[in-house]
Amino acid sequence: MGQPFVIQLDNRPGELAHVALALAARGISVQHIAGHTAGQQMCATVTTDEDEATRDVLRSMGVPFVEGDALHVEIEDVPGSLADLAERLGRAGVNISGIMIVGRRGTMCEVAITVDDEARAREVLGLPGVMVLTHAR
Repeated sequence: MGQPFVIQLDNRPGELAHVALALAARGISVQHIAGHTAGQQMCATVTTDEDEATRDVLRSMGVPFVEGDALHVEIEDVPGSLADLAERLGRAGVNISGIMIVGRRGTMCEVAITVDDEARAREVLGLPGVMVLTHAR
């Protein structure tokens, strides 16, 4: 998966289309996208096949964005596992700026997260690599 970009747009018809068209015009393929609105704003987490070109397009359009490497963590696919993950990071003072479920396999769920302190998050979660977190029942 490429670099996640969290973009901020006005919540009105056509705004996302402008970004998608600009990416397409540069030959950039969107690999994943997840978005939501809150009032007058829309945020979307986007990954593409060309990080540097995506960065250039967003900057040239004046689209506000943040970016960060995603940490991949496997958690049990049961109620409370996500809460455990978020609590561990929160207690360590790590802020989650983006989160996306990117896959499920059997009883496990793969989560990609972007944080404000990657080194601390890796320490708290025992990363690098993918760590399996078992939900305490």
